[in-house]
Amino acid sequence: MQRRVFLQQGLAQASAVSAMGLSAGGSWAQAGYPNKPIRMVVPLAAGSAVDNAARIVMQKASVGLATGIAIENQAGASGVIGTDRVAKSAPDGYTLGGFNDSIMTMLPNLNAKLPWDIVRDFEPVSLVATVEWGLVVPADSAWHTVADVIAAARKTPGKINYGSGGNGSPQHMAMALFASQAGLQLTHVPYKGATQAAVGLAGREVDAEFQGIATVNALVKAGKLRLLAVSTPKRLSQFPEVPTVAESGLPGFEFNSWFAIMAPAGTPKAIVQRVQSEVVKALGDAGVREQLMAQGLTPRGSSPEELATALRAQLARYEALIRQAGITAD
Repeated sequence: MQRRVFLQQGLAQASAVSAMGLSAGGSWAQAGYPNKPIRMVVPLAAGSAVDNAARIVMQKASVGLATGIAIENQAGASGVIGTDRVAKSAPDGYTLGGFNDSIMTMLPNLNAKLPWDIVRDFEPVSLVATVEWGLVVPADSAWHTVADVIAAARKTPGKINYGSGGNGSPQHMAMALFASQAGLQLTHVPYKGATQAAVGLAGREVDAEFQGIATVNALVKAGKLRLLAVSTPKRLSQFPEVPTVAESGLPGFEFNSWFAIMAPAGTPKAIVQRVQSEVVKALGDAGVREQLMAQGLTPRGSSPEELATALRAQLARYEALIRQAGITAD
């Protein structure tokens, strides 16, 4: 059975016209907001794909908002702690969350005791980008293809270790799905974040990982990691010589993740629309798009309503996938 885990490509980028179609209250909010710096809490380690995207996009958005935007990394507990901080912040537009789909749609399906509810406690602002993924190994690994990894894993069941950013993280999810589809027994080694897992892989602490291209791009270019295949439907223009996992022996295998901006529940609609408008404008900037794409990120953008629809659909999708693959947070 094909397992496809990706945000539907048809999710349209919100238009600047709809983003700016505010009521009289919205006009007031534009005039009075913001009047002090904004902070964006990223509940992941510095250097992660989401962190990189947040810094690129929000630096540009800060120009339109005419205020500083500080990115604050608060990693820990697979993102639970930092996300809770956003949920409990004042709904005034001065605290935003930069979340990946692991936090928004994986964690809720793996942990029934979260201190927040992703639907109830947050206001969707905008989708920012999808993070394209790939299978990576240490640069001096004996494996040069996906077929090499599969053959080795089948020869020694349970002996091959893979790293991830933690239990229930996208790295965990991607490799569990890969192992399930290929019929492999692998051993999971959770780290305290995607960046730490990537560094551990480069140091040969583990044998292989699925990682966001943005997270491992520098390590691949520095010759410390080898990118065996990408998990996109087609080859990436940044790595035209690297095959897809699907064409390397696992037809139909696709995986990506995404990054979106959320605000605390109760944040005025006019403020949400103001932030969304500037984010979409930033994503339309050629320089921003070039920087994102160079790191393996695909610029998106959406309306709050489109993000809300995608969020609910992904929650349902992951509920089925997690149950099917038998993935747990323990």
